[in-house]
Amino acid sequence: QLQSKILILTICAAGIGGTFQYGYNISIINAPTSYIQTFMNETWLERTGVPLESNVILLLWSFTVSAYPLGGLTGAVVAGPMAIMLGRKMSLLLNNVFVIIAAVLSGFSRMAKSFEMIMLSRLFTGMNAGVSMNIQPMYLAESAPKKLRGAVALTSASFTALGLVLGQVVGLRELLGGEESWPFLLASNVVPALIQLTALPWFPESPRYLLIDRGDKESCISALQKLRGNSDLSAELEEMLAEQAAVKGQRAKNPWELFQNPALRWQLMSIIVLSSAMQLCGNDSMYFYAAYVFQEAGIPQDKIPYVVIGTGSCELITSVTCNMIIDYAGRRPLLLGGYIFMAGWAIVFMVALSQQTQISWMPYLSMACIFAYILSFGIGPAGVTGVLPTEVFDQMSRPAAYMICGSLLWFNLFLVGTAFPFIVKSLAHFCYVPFLVVCVCTALYVGFFLPETKGKSFLEISEEFKKRNFKAHTHAVFYKGPDEIKSTIL
Repeated sequence: QLQSKILILTICAAGIGGTFQYGYNISIINAPTSYIQTFMNETWLERTGVPLESNVILLLWSFTVSAYPLGGLTGAVVAGPMAIMLGRKMSLLLNNVFVIIAAVLSGFSRMAKSFEMIMLSRLFTGMNAGVSMNIQPMYLAESAPKKLRGAVALTSASFTALGLVLGQVVGLRELLGGEESWPFLLASNVVPALIQLTALPWFPESPRYLLIDRGDKESCISALQKLRGNSDLSAELEEMLAEQAAVKGQRAKNPWELFQNPALRWQLMSIIVLSSAMQLCGNDSMYFYAAYVFQEAGIPQDKIPYVVIGTGSCELITSVTCNMIIDYAGRRPLLLGGYIFMAGWAIVFMVALSQQTQISWMPYLSMACIFAYILSFGIGPAGVTGVLPTEVFDQMSRPAAYMICGSLLWFNLFLVGTAFPFIVKSLAHFCYVPFLVVCVCTALYVGFFLPETKGKSFLEISEEFKKRNFKAHTHAVFYKGPDEIKSTIL
């Protein structure tokens, strides 16, 4: 029992300063929006004697909000080299420096009368999230036993959802969401960072990293013993040594080398499709709509923040459920089901929005749609997408694969955040058409091209992809007569 305890504690220590921060920092910025805009205006008035125009305030605010994905993009690019040079655990620990800088900047911004400090702090917060979104699933999936790998790596999604909900709760007016306390709200992200700095050093580094990247078998065995206890390690060690032999003499790859390698074609295609779809499927935009739809449904203005917490809790509940079933149900059914259901709900949602004013019960239907959409996202796409790069790439390509994944994720978050208001303006009720198209296409891709990875060792998964990548070549072999030609083709 002790060992499963150590694994669970490792997960918590990595998660609290890892993807938890991503969710938390996305949601704490919503509560003090109006106060920070007022603060920008007042500061400018004090400096120049002229108030800001409303569209300039909006522009400054959108800079502040988009500093977060820009920081995330930077973090995602830095994460690869960090994971290789410093190791998975050390990277997660060092990553907290960004948050501490960010908390100091935002906490003192009002005293210093500088709204630029808030923008900078969002940039640093983004960098922290960018690094942890990439390294935490890698660290956990490499530390987990094969039969629990999906569930353990998926906890990253559960911590994101937990961060979202806690951010929404802490941002309530009664807690830190009031006019006086917003600098404390923005600086509160230092608490999880301090928890991680005290807890994570007690837990082992990823055994795979120690053996395959460092070639340090003793440390690998001691890390495994800490994580697995007295259970028989020989089978697992054998698997790792086989993997080590398979990548022997290679160094960690760079992202552009993955694109040049025909042996990785389908793996790359799969993670590119899935990590783009994760942001382009419109789940985050549902939160954008939530307040408006709840208002239309007749929920009083001051009660809306509490209902919005319900939407966050939805994502939390489903990602925890997904955790429990991923290693039974498998990756494909969850992804496929998630995207098919989302496509269905998107259609219902658009119909409901267009009939909002005509039919009295429509607002309730669109409310149900918001919850259903977020539930469908949480059960599959939210978590499984983060697990896949760990499973479909070998140890040498994995950090680079996460860099590509992470960069796409943040770039698309930025894209949707910037474009969505304009999409709503131009398409009105049919603003979900682009998202619908994304969901349908992704479901088709998963249905036709993605192999199942549940319960297979990393080597078996690479073999399966090898068959796909070289399908054309193997056919060619049968038509050529002489043996010599066969060998040159392969």
